[in-house]
Amino acid sequence: MEPTKAEILAGYSRASHDLDAWLKNAGDADLRRRSNGTRWTNEELLFHMVFGYMVVRALLPLVHLISRLPEPAGKAFAAVLNAGTRPFDVVNYWGSRAAALVYNKRRMRRKLDKTMSAISRSLERESSRSLARSMPFPDRWDPFFTPAMTLGDVYAYPTLHFDFHARQLSLSHPPMSHQEPHSDKPPGHPVT
Repeated sequence: MEPTKAEILAGYSRASHDLDAWLKNAGDADLRRRSNGTRWTNEELLFHMVFGYMVVRALLPLVHLISRLPEPAGKAFAAVLNAGTRPFDVVNYWGSRAAALVYNKRRMRRKLDKTMSAISRSLERESSRSLARSMPFPDRWDPFFTPAMTLGDVYAYPTLHFDFHARQLSLSHPPMSHQEPHSDKPPGHPVT
């Protein structure tokens, strides 16, 4: 069942609260410490969690466009992207490491706020019909990408991604966290 706009926005709010709590409570040594199950530090992983929302902001126009094309065109596009999974994994890993130098503890929260505001406004403007539009996706790029995703799935994706990686932080859970149960997708996220 598709998540409602209210459920998607509640997930955004909770993730924002959790990020804020981690950033307020983690010292520099905590942020430099290796995360659990990835090659990133906690600060790099926190940025990667924020990056999931940034990706959605970039994906929205693409989904609007590709979902209007004939299905074979969308499948070909997804197949080309799947074929580039190895280079994507490398760029994804090193890109998050490098970007965390810019969007570090002091700037990460502002970037998330700006990004969430933009995608929340966009979500509010979507109709039920537009949220149901779907396109083929490169399902090898991320465990939460499926062979076909609706626009609603894409809006819900960054919080699933955020929650998945939150379990890999070697930081204490945020105080008063309202985290939902995490998905137990099979292992294979390309950034570990």
